[in-house]
Amino acid sequence: MTDLKPDKNLVELKYKELKNDAENGGYHLNPDEQFVKDLVSGLLTNKNRYGFESCPCRLKIGNKEDNLDIICPCDYRDADLSEYGCCYCAMYVSEEIMKNKKAIGPIPERRYIKRDDSGINSTNGNIPGGFNLKYPIFRCKVCGYLCARENPPEKCPICKADSDRFEKYL
Repeated sequence: MTDLKPDKNLVELKYKELKNDAENGGYHLNPDEQFVKDLVSGLLTNKNRYGFESCPCRLKIGNKEDNLDIICPCDYRDADLSEYGCCYCAMYVSEEIMKNKKAIGPIPERRYIKRDDSGINSTNGNIPGGFNLKYPIFRCKVCGYLCARENPPEKCPICKADSDRFEKYL
């Protein structure tokens, strides 16, 4: 059996990439660098094992298409950040946690919560033409950035405005 564990240089490169992407997108990685690097090692191990970077804190079930929701950053990150201050694996954290103003606590698993029979979140909006939205759309009142998610982002990835500068658009 081959060793699937990535070498330290690859982990370091991926860590820097994730940190840069997070900062440019208005997100924060956990300030515990070694903790995040251990998670990055798990992501890269899963990539070697399965062909994609699934969350190292969740079980992969079936093929890639069955697990698209847990490819990092997972579909649940933003809701977890909004509600709990960090994502399920605690790789991504809120500004409060990053600045040690709030502690990381347990995060319930969202993966298997079914919203309704159609699989669509109950916070849906409808737009002209009969289209149903899976998530509401929020608009940054400063720069006009639009995003479809359960809650507005902590910071606008474009202009860095705080979440209170967002309005529900649709």
